[in-house]
Amino acid sequence: MFPFSSRNKMSDAPETHPAPAKTPEAHPLDALTGGAFSAATAGERASRIREWLTTQPAPEQLQEVFKELSGRDKGAARAVRERMDELRRAKNQEAIAAEWADKATALLSAAKLNIADALAWQRDAAKAGAPLSREPLSLLKVQLAERVKVIEDLQHRVQVQREAAVLLAQRIEVLSTKSWRDAQAALEILRADVQHWQDQAQALAGDDSWASVEARFPPLLDSSRTQLLVVWDAFQPAVAQAVAAAEDASAALPPVPVWADELRIARGVPAEAVVAERTARAPKAKVAPEVIAKAEHTVREALARLEQETAQGHGKASAGAAAALRAVLKDHGKHLDAALEQQVHTALVAAGELEGWQRWSADQVREDLLAKAEALLQRPEGQALGGRKMQETLRQLREQWKQADQGGAPNHGLWKKFDEACNAAHKVVEAWIDKVRTEAAEHKAQRLALIEEVKAWAQTPAASADWKAVNRALHQFGDRWRAGGHVGEKIFAELQPLWKQAIAAAAAPFESAQKDSLARRHAMIEEANVLGAAPTLRIDAIKSLQQRWQAEAQSVPLERKHEQKLWDAFRKPIDEAFNRKSAEREKGAAALSERDRAVLDAAKALDAANATGDAQQIRAAMAALEAALRGQAQERAEAEAAAKNQSNQAVAPVDSAQAATEAGADSAAPATESGQDAPAQDQPAAAPKPTARPVVAVRGDDRPGMKKEAPAAPGRPGKPGDRRDARPGRDAGRPDARGSRDDARSGGRFGDRPAYEDRGPRLGDAAFRAQREAMEHAQQALKKLAAQAHGEALTHLLTAWEKRDAALLPSAQELGGRVTPAVRTAWTQALGKAPSGDIAQALLRLEIAAEVPTPADELSARRMLQLQLLTRRNDPAPAQTWGQDTATVLAGASDAASARRLQNALKALLRKQ
Repeated sequence: MFPFSSRNKMSDAPETHPAPAKTPEAHPLDALTGGAFSAATAGERASRIREWLTTQPAPEQLQEVFKELSGRDKGAARAVRERMDELRRAKNQEAIAAEWADKATALLSAAKLNIADALAWQRDAAKAGAPLSREPLSLLKVQLAERVKVIEDLQHRVQVQREAAVLLAQRIEVLSTKSWRDAQAALEILRADVQHWQDQAQALAGDDSWASVEARFPPLLDSSRTQLLVVWDAFQPAVAQAVAAAEDASAALPPVPVWADELRIARGVPAEAVVAERTARAPKAKVAPEVIAKAEHTVREALARLEQETAQGHGKASAGAAAALRAVLKDHGKHLDAALEQQVHTALVAAGELEGWQRWSADQVREDLLAKAEALLQRPEGQALGGRKMQETLRQLREQWKQADQGGAPNHGLWKKFDEACNAAHKVVEAWIDKVRTEAAEHKAQRLALIEEVKAWAQTPAASADWKAVNRALHQFGDRWRAGGHVGEKIFAELQPLWKQAIAAAAAPFESAQKDSLARRHAMIEEANVLGAAPTLRIDAIKSLQQRWQAEAQSVPLERKHEQKLWDAFRKPIDEAFNRKSAEREKGAAALSERDRAVLDAAKALDAANATGDAQQIRAAMAALEAALRGQAQERAEAEAAAKNQSNQAVAPVDSAQAATEAGADSAAPATESGQDAPAQDQPAAAPKPTARPVVAVRGDDRPGMKKEAPAAPGRPGKPGDRRDARPGRDAGRPDARGSRDDARSGGRFGDRPAYEDRGPRLGDAAFRAQREAMEHAQQALKKLAAQAHGEALTHLLTAWEKRDAALLPSAQELGGRVTPAVRTAWTQALGKAPSGDIAQALLRLEIAAEVPTPADELSARRMLQLQLLTRRNDPAPAQTWGQDTATVLAGASDAASARRLQNALKALLRKQ
């Protein structure tokens, strides 16, 4: 083991010890700040400073710590500076609060408080930054508000008393126009109302704040008291005199004309005498007619104005019109007749009622607006209004308050509450405005940075390399500018020209490239027009032009709509040329050939056979259609006609050629046997070449079991390497065993193979579609008929099993090619015997062979049988012995469940090919 120390212990070098690091001296303020100056990191120092600030240090300590920290850690010093600023503000606010508290105390201690001074105190204190939400200013503000409310309430009560006095005087005047008995009945009620009015007026005048009421209100109350007492003092004696005159016929009549006339009639004086006596009274001093007319005209004008304002429901205007009418009555009332005077009194009563109703209605509207303003900050959680919505709501509420003030006398108490509620809700608007301003500044900075980025990008080489990339970058810049956030209209007006200038300079090369590309594309459009108008369609030139267009479109992109218009203009002449060519081709193919007619007739015949549902007719029609498609019928008829003509013409030459050939062979035999060469002149003349017989398309006997007379199968003969253009006659004179090469060429490689026949013209579109649809329908019909026959065969088989009747068993043809005659015989024998044996295993084998599901209660038996079959390797599989298994099942007894299982299995087995 090696020692842990790497130093050689046998070395004579002296051992050195590192000098201990100097311990930094503690800062004098560490003890005060909790070790903030000796903290290892800035975060720890800031944390300790915050903890120290929670101890509420003195301002001198804060100043000293800030002086030391400002040069070391500005982040930690910021918290100290904020605390110092807060203390400074608090000190300033204390001084301001003391100043405004003195002013409020002076206002409250004064014997007379001016409402305008109280409202101005709160407004000016808020502007000066006084802490109105802290003591003692908050308490003083409440006291001033209550004092102002009391004064405003007094002023309002004065107005109410004045209106009540007017209404009482009007009631007395109305009673003077009715019976004196009505006046006597209402006398006590009126006396109580007048006394109650006087008590209220006296209470108003004795209130402590009465001296602070505006100067115009005390005279109003005094004048109302005087007018009411004058009317009341005249009304009481008149009623007493009327009562006395009614009791004593010799008593004097009351000074009220209506009551005096009523008493005269009650005393038995005729009505005519009453009228004469009224006329005979001391006549009034005569007045000039023009004075009377002028008085009536002036009163009627004031009356019409009052009635108009009253009808329109204008409270303030009706009150002014009523005052004007009363002023007119003071001057011209003595010159009016009774009817006009009564009309004037009626209008004044209606105006008084309207004024009182308007004041009440205006107060109801104001209270509703006040409730809405207070509810702005009391909405449920999650339904608070945003800044803009709050601003619009406050503006609407203030506008509605102004309209309410226009319809009636102002209510200063409600206005004060409403204004406070709106100011409290406006804090939300102020916070939103600050947020919007901050976001606008950020968005402005982002947009300016984007403009600089666009200018820098325009100077890079990438701005003029790949035009697609340039277009993509320009679009991205535009999207970023549109998504740059909201800024004010003034700021946007300043930034928009800068942006347009920068983006125009960046897009200038791309726009130049687009202009050049437009010129090239217009040239290609002209070239396309020339190619399309040419009588001969040049496909190679069109393809080349289209490739040039695609290359141009991929290299320089244009606006989508413009590029589509150019492409349509380029494609139009070429499409028209191809359409002309297609029209000519279709016109040439419109006329049906003989082969097309034959195919159409065969397709119609096949459709008719499909409708009959007879499988034999359908197969025969399909064969006829296939023959028509191959053209065999027409070719067979032409071949028979040609063969008949040629056989009649070639009988004699063929016989003579055969005789000459035999004679030549007989004469040549002795010469060969003798071995002597015969002279050329002694040789018989060469037999004439026989006339070639017509080639019949037959297949040679090179395949086993084929006859030479059998016609060749349709299709292309020969191998892919065989030549169709073999030259005949090159080896015609070679009498070898293979025969002449010309015969081999003409008859195929094996002597009798027919020459390749050229394909006929292709079918027209109508004929091709007709034969295709007919063949598809025929195949579907055959499949349907086969499925029906298969189902009927299975039904008959199950019926034969159920009735144990072998005669009902379907034939082998009906059962299909899967059932051999031997298997059907076994089935017949099984049905001919009495039911016996267990068919459970046989049914399981059939289901395994057919791969169909087994009932749930037999699944365990099927798995056991499958395991047994795995162990019997030499035994045939169920798929090989399903015929014998079916015979075993048929030998057993029939029941519904077994019949269903047998049917499912045989349905799959009989279909397998």
